[in-house]
Amino acid sequence: MTTVVRRRMGVEERKRQLISVALELFSHRSPEDVSIDEIAAAAGISRPLVYHYFPGKQSLYEAALRHAADELADRFTEPHEGPLGARLLRVMGRFFDFVDGHGPGFFALMRGGPAVGSSTANAMIDEVRQTAYEQIMAHLGVRNPPARLELIVRSWVSLAESTALIWLDGRRIPRGELESQLVHDFAALTAVSAAYDDEMAGILLRIVADEPADGPFGDLLGRLTRLGQRAQA
Repeated sequence: MTTVVRRRMGVEERKRQLISVALELFSHRSPEDVSIDEIAAAAGISRPLVYHYFPGKQSLYEAALRHAADELADRFTEPHEGPLGARLLRVMGRFFDFVDGHGPGFFALMRGGPAVGSSTANAMIDEVRQTAYEQIMAHLGVRNPPARLELIVRSWVSLAESTALIWLDGRRIPRGELESQLVHDFAALTAVSAAYDDEMAGILLRIVADEPADGPFGDLLGRLTRLGQRAQA
């Protein structure tokens, strides 16, 4: 008969395990519907041991969200080198790496906070959105962004978030296409605003001046040109 020896985990390793288990459970059901007993069973430990590491379910929930929020915010960090379109495409690639590999955590982060009425959890969600906003603004190089540009960037961050949540439900559209489409969405939002405002027109012209024909923005222009040709045929 073979004897199974369980390896004793260190404190930080056990906390990471409990956070991972919590993110998985909280993503499928409202946090208030998940018991500490379920968390303990999924982690293979006793209920008292869960309380040894976290004083309560709310603290575990918030620790899980903090972990997901910090990791997701890091995905928007990108060197300020090269054309903007290529930078945004790399950011979207890392963003969807997180969404694809941590679907439950992404659901829990973006949809779980309001379910438990936690102001702390909601603040974490806002931190991720604000980090994304600030990173994009830094890439645009605009110190005092006009109201229209702020609206575009915040709307685009929300669009990326909602697109990812919908995509996770079945993954019916190829991931690479969505990444490119979101970059195209940013260009389209900026172009529409530029049609209404001279300051935005200047920002758009400065952006496209550095864009290569084979980059994401050039690809969008080619697609729109072909669509126009089909419409005139």
